[in-house]
Amino acid sequence: MSDVFEKCRSWKDYRIAKATGLYPYYRAIEESYGATEVQIEGRRIIMVGSNNYLGLSADPRVKEAAIKAVERYGTTCSGSRLLNGTLALHEELEQRLAKFLNREAAVVISTGFQTNLALSSILGRHDIVFADRQNHASLVDGIRLSFATERKFRHNDLEHLEQLLQQAAEKEPKAGKIIITDGVFSMEGDLCDLPRIVELAQKYGARVMTDDAHSMGVLGEKGRGTSEYFGLEKETDLVMGTFSKSFASLGGVLSGPSDVINYIRHKSRSVIFSASMTPATVASALKALEIIEAEPQRRARLLDIAEKMHNGFRAMGFDTGVSVTPVVPVHIGDQVKCFRFWRALHEAGVFANPVIPPAVEAGHALIRTSYMATHTDEQLDRVLDIFEQIGKKLDVIPQTRPSTYTPVQIARPGTMVRNNKASEKWAAASEGHHGTNGFTLDQLSRMSSREVAGKLFDAVETLTWRAANLQPEDIRKLGQMPMKLWEKRANIPGMLLEKGANFFIRNGHEDRS
Repeated sequence: MSDVFEKCRSWKDYRIAKATGLYPYYRAIEESYGATEVQIEGRRIIMVGSNNYLGLSADPRVKEAAIKAVERYGTTCSGSRLLNGTLALHEELEQRLAKFLNREAAVVISTGFQTNLALSSILGRHDIVFADRQNHASLVDGIRLSFATERKFRHNDLEHLEQLLQQAAEKEPKAGKIIITDGVFSMEGDLCDLPRIVELAQKYGARVMTDDAHSMGVLGEKGRGTSEYFGLEKETDLVMGTFSKSFASLGGVLSGPSDVINYIRHKSRSVIFSASMTPATVASALKALEIIEAEPQRRARLLDIAEKMHNGFRAMGFDTGVSVTPVVPVHIGDQVKCFRFWRALHEAGVFANPVIPPAVEAGHALIRTSYMATHTDEQLDRVLDIFEQIGKKLDVIPQTRPSTYTPVQIARPGTMVRNNKASEKWAAASEGHHGTNGFTLDQLSRMSSREVAGKLFDAVETLTWRAANLQPEDIRKLGQMPMKLWEKRANIPGMLLEKGANFFIRNGHEDRS
């Protein structure tokens, strides 16, 4: 009889990452200094891994609003919105957001993830959802929880989307249809092609929804997000946003036609069976909304910073991919090297996020950086300097800066840009194609002992990490290899290391470069 816990005991990734010092997750922040710097393990480091785009989480006005709300209402409502969990503050926030977003109505929900789960309440058995393959996990789960049919189209491939829409029109003409997409894609920082999506939606009779978690408060003249940026607010039926980013709080909002929002209020499990947003989170979001409307210079500063960082990285030879937003991904490629890069950043005083498969395609591991309007130029210059030092040390960028680079065009109001042209390497990795970087015997024979040592260390570290991720079926795929090799897989890195050590002892004084 199998044990449901067996998969947990046999999972090696965590232990291997911890043992090699390459575990980047759940780093406890002990103190925050104006949000742009934090203390971790007793060290003060620059934060470029937060989605606090406008820097409002540390704004005294937002903190004061949260404190006053607790003093007035207590710490929690201890119930759902449907029953005892609706405060006058919730209704005020919903009314203000509906007006801000130019929508008939809005409903606020306890988390951004739960907000997208609420989609399941309006998707039925005879509906079809057309979803971008790189949509956020909460959208994926919200669609899965419904009884609707899901048709995924390749990321930002609108020809593929039209093929799927056309097939549905021919085979299931009576089905309800909705196209759901992130506005700004959270890992790579590019935008959806909303103009073309709207065009296709009108042609095939589909509704449109955007997840504006990373664009609300950031894009558009007033900060209303993707649909405002493209001038398509009337053509976008539903807009979702989160409060955990530009709004310096926790929660989410769905806005759109009043009858749809009212239906969600009464039918969505994530609304009626979850405790409501706390008084402090509602008050924080309200005050942040007030500041977003009153201080457009924050958005302007944020986009200036995004442009500075994109082009600063590119001037060194880094590849920041297709992003046109304050999400600035730095392409590394190999996942072990990505973790080593993260560790070096952390040790040098920079907090950033390593992103590996399955969040991105294999061979497309990256360091995701994101910025706040409150970052100083001195902090940003320090980050760039540290990235350059580590990039050269790990051979991610050339030792000498390239003579030219392609500058990034940022998604400022009126520009209508969606993405930057991807390099061939970025495009190949995004499509799941990547090359290997092996060495021939001839190349090894010309290396010095020190160079070989470095290459062997990389190989051992890589094999140590990856050996734990092999499965018995992987071995069988490799030509029905005997299970003895599978049983001894953990010894392979050690054997290599022992052979390598003996090689260096014998050849430590030779230099064949």
